[in-house]
Amino acid sequence: PAKLAGKKETGSSAEIIVEEFEGKICKGYIKTRNPRIGTKLIFGKYNAEIIDENEEMFTIRFDENIKSIMKKIGQLPMPPYVKRKLEKNSQYQTVYSKKKGSIAAPTAGLHFTKKLLSKIRKKGVKIAKVCLHVDFGTFLPVRDINKKTLHKEYFEVDKKNADLINKRKGRLFVVGTTSVRTLESVNKNGKIIPKKGKTEIFIKPGYKFKTKIDGLITNFHLPKSTLLMLVSAFIGRKKLLKAYKTAIKNKYRFFSFGDV
Repeated sequence: PAKLAGKKETGSSAEIIVEEFEGKICKGYIKTRNPRIGTKLIFGKYNAEIIDENEEMFTIRFDENIKSIMKKIGQLPMPPYVKRKLEKNSQYQTVYSKKKGSIAAPTAGLHFTKKLLSKIRKKGVKIAKVCLHVDFGTFLPVRDINKKTLHKEYFEVDKKNADLINKRKGRLFVVGTTSVRTLESVNKNGKIIPKKGKTEIFIKPGYKFKTKIDGLITNFHLPKSTLLMLVSAFIGRKKLLKAYKTAIKNKYRFFSFGDV
C-alpha cells in the first residue's frame, strides 16, 4: 500500500506514490497542481510538507512514522490506465512474489497460476527466480530518447538462481521486461553473477544484449514507454510493429491485465 491520497493545505487533491522511506521522511512522486518545496499536504489526520525536489522525485516530511501511516491509510498504487477497482489486492500480484518493495506488479507474471507453474515444472523446465522492485518511473513516458540512464530500480539475484541460469542446457525464456533488465544488470562477461543493488540501465533500440535470451514473455505495452523500447531492442522494430498490428486486428487486450 504505497499510495497516499489526500489534499494540499489549499484544498486541491494530492497523491503521493512512496518510493522509499525512513522514519518520518519519504521520497516519491506527487500528483497535484504545482507541487514545490514548502507545499503543505494533508492525509486524513496526518500532515506533511515537501522539503526537497529532484526532477520528478520529491522528498516529503510527515509528522508521524511513514510506515505506520501507510499501514493505516495506504492504498495499492495502480497504473493510471486501470480504472476499475479491484476486489482484492492479490489480483494485482504474482503468485510467486516474496520480497516487499515494488510499487507495481511485474505484469507478465500475472499470467502464471500455481497450477500452470506446476505443469511447467512437470515438463522438466527449471524455473530461476530474480528480484526487481518496479519503480513508478516505469509508467512515465520517455521525454528524451537520447538519455543514457533511466530511473533507478532495486534488483537482487542470489547464487542459487545465478548458477541455475548459467548451467542451463536448454533455452532461456525470460518472463517480463523487469527480468530482462535484471539479467542485463548482473551479467558480467556473459555470465550471471550473484548481486544486489540498483540499476539505471536503459535498454532501447541499438542496445547490445549480454545475456543469451531465447524468448521473452511480455504484455503489450503503452506507446512511448521504456518497456516498449526494451521489446523493440530485443526483437526489432519490424517484428514489433507486426506483432502489435496482429494484436489490434484480433482485439487482444493491452497493458497490465492484457494478453501476452
